[in-house]
Amino acid sequence: MPDIPHLASRVFGTPLLIARPRLEVILSVLAPRLAGVPIPPLEPATPLRGPEMTADGIAVVPILGTLVSRSGYLGAASGLMSYDSIGDAIEDAATDPRTRGIVLDVDSGGGEVGGLFDLADRISMIRRTTGIPLWAVANEAALSAAYAVAAQADRLYVTQTGEAGSIGVVAVHVDESVADARSGFAWTFVHAGARKVDGTSHAPLSDIARSDLQADVDRMYDRFTALVADRRSLAPAMVRATEAAVYRGDRAVKVGLADRVGTLRTALADLAADLSPARSKKKEIAMEHETRAEQSAPAMPILTSGFMQPIAPVAASVAPVAASVAPVVPAPDPLIEQRLRAEYADLAALTAQAGRLGVGVDVAMAMAKGVSVDALRRSVLEQLAARADATHVTVLAPSGESPLVTGAGISSGGVTDAHPLVAACIRLNDQRTAWRG
Repeated sequence: MPDIPHLASRVFGTPLLIARPRLEVILSVLAPRLAGVPIPPLEPATPLRGPEMTADGIAVVPILGTLVSRSGYLGAASGLMSYDSIGDAIEDAATDPRTRGIVLDVDSGGGEVGGLFDLADRISMIRRTTGIPLWAVANEAALSAAYAVAAQADRLYVTQTGEAGSIGVVAVHVDESVADARSGFAWTFVHAGARKVDGTSHAPLSDIARSDLQADVDRMYDRFTALVADRRSLAPAMVRATEAAVYRGDRAVKVGLADRVGTLRTALADLAADLSPARSKKKEIAMEHETRAEQSAPAMPILTSGFMQPIAPVAASVAPVAASVAPVVPAPDPLIEQRLRAEYADLAALTAQAGRLGVGVDVAMAMAKGVSVDALRRSVLEQLAARADATHVTVLAPSGESPLVTGAGISSGGVTDAHPLVAACIRLNDQRTAWRG
């Protein structure tokens, strides 16, 4: 039987990154015990499965159940998974010579704050040092702390009924003083230090204790939203605009919290295809061409509204070529030409969409200097976020259908009453999904 007092100490009076339904389940178990009602012995949960390796060399790392800093006090058989065990599994898979890629199989409502951000840093370090592709699937839930882990992936899938989001922080305080009085108990604390017993369950929560707990929640929320914004290439204001809502299936894709709708089987097949020799060669050629374009681009601002900072070029020392030496011009690659035409089309579409929201983009200069669509998109999002921080903006649809504004209410599955930034993000992310391939 679980150690109820120990479990209660991990739940009450501390910030949690956990979805509301999962929190209510935990509270429903703890509440009777705290009221003195005996709890019958619980059947042990099925032990969580470990990582698996596919025939294609893809390691599947499960992230299941409630996530905690340490699970030793109840054990994995109780349905808890520790951040240390997740990090160890990912690191073991990444350093296994058989591994060509990793997929995180996520089905969790989140859990504790403690240890989460250290795990995120550890995953980032593993990705940088090994170069192993890391994908994830919300299968069926990647919520709160579990979403923070899934967001570390290079590509995030969500099943049709899967859930993503719940980007928020919650803390619970239980006041047992009334129940104590009814039971004839009177608690007296003899202590040194005025704040020593702040938050005790045997007294109402004081104003100072509540203020401190709220400040702690706010700090964790700032870190959580910044982490998601960085890994998902979203403005922090757009992450905050979700207001910890849960998005299912294609709605998660529309608001930028996932990249594609698909099952674990789909993600495994796509990653195997992406790792094929032919696909890898095409990506290598495209990356080489993009690097050359970035090195030749001078530093200059592109957005005419002045919100974008100059893009610094990579300095390149080019020796002068003698006039008598004829330059060697390589034959054009049809694949690269096709890719560039698609990028220029995306750039023109982004310019038109940004213009409807009052953000000017010098498309001719961007095309001439080889500035990436992602760089322009981030600047547009940052400008919109800056406006949202300054004042609450109500976005009105112009005549005709705007992919950024009217689409949010017509084709997003019922999010017309969402925050204006969420509505704008939905359609803008449709283009973002296409650019990611």
